[in-house]
Amino acid sequence: MNFNEVIKAVKKAGDFVFDEKLKKSVNMKGEADFVTAVDLKISEFLKGTLTELFPEIGFMSEEESGDIKPRRWILDPIDGTTNLVYGYNMSSISLALFDGERVVFGIVYNPFNGDTFISERGKGVTLNGEKLSVAPDRMPCDCLIEFGAGSTHKAFADISFGIAKEIFKSCLDIRRICSSAISIAYVASGKLNGYFEKVLKPWDYAAASLMLEECGCKCSDWNGNPVPYDKPSSFVCGTPKAYELIMQKISAFNAKQN
Repeated sequence: MNFNEVIKAVKKAGDFVFDEKLKKSVNMKGEADFVTAVDLKISEFLKGTLTELFPEIGFMSEEESGDIKPRRWILDPIDGTTNLVYGYNMSSISLALFDGERVVFGIVYNPFNGDTFISERGKGVTLNGEKLSVAPDRMPCDCLIEFGAGSTHKAFADISFGIAKEIFKSCLDIRRICSSAISIAYVASGKLNGYFEKVLKPWDYAAASLMLEECGCKCSDWNGNPVPYDKPSSFVCGTPKAYELIMQKISAFNAKQN
């Protein structure tokens, strides 16, 4: 399957983030949960384009119910909508192709700096056209760890920040980009070494999860099980040593709570 037209469509969709009128059209789906006309426009555009290119493939998006066929595109039109609203410029379009059993293609594109992560199963990962090698497996004390707290899941704040505090004591430093797709792609590329979040949805991690596999990283839910692609899940990933550190801290924190 040739993904060149898909990649072109995603990059074209990125132009919508620079439309000031669309950016200023903001609504709230829930507490601290923004949706802009940019999100809706990108979702509409890519659904139409992908359906025209591949009518036999279903479509699943954060902003549209779509046609949830076993073989489907999984889209987050803007991962990091709050960043977009506040001009933080760390947002991404995340698109994956799920074949009914696993992700076989993924692209994470940040229109603001042009970073384009692309992965096809068995063919590795490229960043801006350059092939990535296996992510460096640093010792925990040399690791940068990102975590998502989820502004829409503040009920888990004590858990997320409690675990982050324990990890911070053992790693080099903690980061908060607030675009899950970018963060996970950064782990695959070695810009970060690990990432965790209490609740993520498939469109947050689908595309970047393939990049982790292709770059020698580990990925699971907080119990060590494979993440699902049809419902929300806890999420943890990292290079082998960073992954083990995060999993150990999650386990120890949970044991203290019980």
